[in-house]
Amino acid sequence: MSRMSEFRRSQLSIAALFCFLGFQYSSWAARIPALTDRLDLNAGEVGVLLLAAGIGATVSFPLVAKLIAVLGSRRLAIGSALVLVAALAGLAAAPNYPAALAVLLVDGVAVGCLNVAMNAQGAALEAAYQRNTMAKLHALFSGGIFAAALLASGVTALSDAVPLHFTIAGGVLLLLVVVARSALLEADLPAAEKEAAGRRWARPAAVTIWLGLAMVFATITEGAMTDWTALYLKEIAHAAEHLLPLGIAVTSAMMVTARLFADGWRERWGDKRVVLAGGTLAGVGLAIALLAGGVVPALVGFACVGLGMAAVTPCLYVAAAREGSATLTLVAAMGTTGLLVGPPAIGFIAEGSNLTWGMSAVVVTAWLAVLSVVPVRWPGPAAAPETAVAADHSGV
Repeated sequence: MSRMSEFRRSQLSIAALFCFLGFQYSSWAARIPALTDRLDLNAGEVGVLLLAAGIGATVSFPLVAKLIAVLGSRRLAIGSALVLVAALAGLAAAPNYPAALAVLLVDGVAVGCLNVAMNAQGAALEAAYQRNTMAKLHALFSGGIFAAALLASGVTALSDAVPLHFTIAGGVLLLLVVVARSALLEADLPAAEKEAAGRRWARPAAVTIWLGLAMVFATITEGAMTDWTALYLKEIAHAAEHLLPLGIAVTSAMMVTARLFADGWRERWGDKRVVLAGGTLAGVGLAIALLAGGVVPALVGFACVGLGMAAVTPCLYVAAAREGSATLTLVAAMGTTGLLVGPPAIGFIAEGSNLTWGMSAVVVTAWLAVLSVVPVRWPGPAAAPETAVAADHSGV
């Protein structure tokens, strides 16, 4: 088998992991309105429900550091994916609010594990084959979110039954696990560095802190689109029931499209400019949409967030991987925390006012992501993929 064929096979398997995580996350997030009605929750209780997943992701960091050192990213990815399939079934069967909280706590831990493992696989793939591919891999994450949103819309049009929906989604997830197992990389980032990250803690370097903050703010922005667009369209824009999943679908469709081209943008303009421009667009577009009000402006604003944030997190993961496995693990864990903790915070804001103010916080996080990357030095736009992978550690 040629080296290019090996690259493509591994790329497909890793892409299946990214698609899996997006599909699993969006499957239950798209049914938050149904879960809210079934469990009779207010906005604050929904926020706490989402916070349970965020807490799980946050506490997973020391566990992930040890597991990835012992198991490697390949086995950790498959194991955590199977737990997430079970979590989706558990959420469908949860008889009450405390049970749902417990399920999402476990879900958050597994998401934290899979997020680190799949990005470690992606970084190892770029390093092994000297090719930019991280943005395309993240496109499959957005593709998974998009596909799950469309599935949710289709199933909802036929039946409101959450168990039926989650059973179908679980079948899709198991198929993706089969695809992922076929050609994941055995090799990770350098073993000695992994082991050092697992056995001792050191104060993070300044570049790690800035990248971590940028990742938190960027993933809060992304996560809000998945968790709150349906409720925003229902409660603020007064959209019809069958249109509610389209907020997720529009955002994800724009992300998928942009991420297919984002590796080329990285080579042409450089990662830093792509991040700065993208975060700015997301904040401005959403701000205008919230001021205008209505269904159409909302969908346009969500599309701006999808387009603007598309390349931000892939660039941040690549920058973190350049600093080594310990930085990648920490930044990925912070990203998972932002993805799952940020949306509950929006719920608390909405509880005290309304979702317009809650979504306004997303405008702020998009711009904070931009400010956080300003001090970071990145390889310039002229850097070839192999140069970017082999570059010396960047600083601030």
